[in-house]
Amino acid sequence: MNKRNFALAIVALLIGIFLVNIFQDQQEKKEKEEAAQLAKESMDLSNAEKGLAKGDSAPDIELTTLSGENVKLSDYKGQKVILNFWATWCPPCKAEMPHMQKYYEKNAEKENVEILAVNLTSMDEGKDKVQEFVDGYGLTFPILLDVDGNVGEEYRAFTIPTTYMIDTKGQIQHKIVGPMNEEMMGEMVSGME
Repeated sequence: MNKRNFALAIVALLIGIFLVNIFQDQQEKKEKEEAAQLAKESMDLSNAEKGLAKGDSAPDIELTTLSGENVKLSDYKGQKVILNFWATWCPPCKAEMPHMQKYYEKNAEKENVEILAVNLTSMDEGKDKVQEFVDGYGLTFPILLDVDGNVGEEYRAFTIPTTYMIDTKGQIQHKIVGPMNEEMMGEMVSGME
């Protein structure tokens, strides 16, 4: 009787493992499909009533990085730029950051892309909190500080995260309101010059 119960337990365990694997495969497939759909449905600014339109030159900005270096958006002409607006207290920003870091590590060089993450410091809890966030997430892309809030306002980053995809000519190609994942970033960047 014990051997039979043991055999049944092993069979039940194997069936459970099999079902979990099927569920995980379906979940991964669903996430990839959702990323592709989100990339297609990203706010195409050609129909925006106000704001920055697709094909417009991205307004140049100059901000200081967390490490104290002055950076201009125009310094990155010739590269694709993911210009992301965020804050440390924002849950969707927290969800998005690991995806951005993974994408950056894998693709920055081969895709000729730079991520500029603009912290809306005027709405955040100070430079120390930003540094703590960056260290906690192990972020290696440039973190820019919008201390007075002018850049966030100019780019209409009223809901965060808000991200602009800017091509090598400095033109806006997409605006995304809400968090992105690694696949979505890949699709959008690969579709730009």
